[in-house]
Amino acid sequence: MKKVNVDFFIPRHIKELGVYVPGRLIEDVLEELGLKSAVKLASNENSLGPSPLAIDAMSLALGGLGRYGDADSRRLREAISKLADHPPEGILAGNGSSEFILVMSHALLSPGATALMSKPSFTLYAKNSQASGAKVVESPLDAGYGHDLEAIASAIDPTVRLIFLDNPLNPTGAYLRPEAIYKFLEKLPPTTLLVLDEAYIDFCRAPRPDYKALLATNQVIIYRTFSKIFGLAGLRVGYALMAPELAEALNKVRQPFNLNSLTQVAVLTALKDEEHLKKTLSMTWSALDQFKERLPEFGLTVYPTQANFIMARLPQGIAADAFTQALMKEGVIIRSLTSFGLPNHVRINAGTQEELSALFAAMSKVCSGR
Repeated sequence: MKKVNVDFFIPRHIKELGVYVPGRLIEDVLEELGLKSAVKLASNENSLGPSPLAIDAMSLALGGLGRYGDADSRRLREAISKLADHPPEGILAGNGSSEFILVMSHALLSPGATALMSKPSFTLYAKNSQASGAKVVESPLDAGYGHDLEAIASAIDPTVRLIFLDNPLNPTGAYLRPEAIYKFLEKLPPTTLLVLDEAYIDFCRAPRPDYKALLATNQVIIYRTFSKIFGLAGLRVGYALMAPELAEALNKVRQPFNLNSLTQVAVLTALKDEEHLKKTLSMTWSALDQFKERLPEFGLTVYPTQANFIMARLPQGIAADAFTQALMKEGVIIRSLTSFGLPNHVRINAGTQEELSALFAAMSKVCSGR
């Protein structure tokens, strides 16, 4: 039988897409390097894991897996409504912020439209916007490795439909103060939506914006996640707050039953475990404080952060890929930021005291051997 050229079916803007680069899996590192154990501080995960109550609740719910769950996550959205003080009809629940970015790109962008974002920032903004056929405009960060709002504002034209701002910013940890967001919003034309990705906002020790005022403009969409502070990264679950009219439109695009029943049970239970959240914050803030104190001892320059990770610049002449590879051989996994366009920088997320001890010991060994 004849064989067709499948290249014909793939649009140019899809061919030009880059591949998302995730953090290394512990299992892969152990197998590759022949290690018995390793510490992973590379993917901004919660080292304490999920609430024990959530694990127990999922175990009890296993017997119901023969039935479909709630296709609209109704109970979960009602619980989030109380948490966020926003009406449930203006809330979407989904597989982390990545699903919302995908759904929004498909629903609100098209050829001829433009999406604005910083570079570097979360790479899925550009990838999903490009996949929708829209033009992607990426603005360099400012001197402090934060969003350059003036530069972004100057790039706005009548085609701009979405502006993505992760706050705190991944991978640098930089944070936009509320006043900066308010001023920026005033500059936006009524044909542009501002998307605030707040995956790490739960770790923020700085003042936060007036979310009710932002959402009342109908021009702001806010993403949040249960992957980080709630330790549910493996379940892929988050929520988005927006005007009910927007939620109704996006709800038509998302997949039905997008959140499985175990995920919904886990989140509903985790929301009740305030003690676990307090332990996570205590662990995170302690680790960040230790990073600021200890990393300069190894010649690294650290940057301010309001997330659960810290970005650091390596000493001159040290490449991030080589440095992270050397640490991996010592059983410690951190993230090289080369794929973000920062080949001399690394990102390290908070962890337990045992994990930090392993990190500092590995860094002492690697740095002393330079």
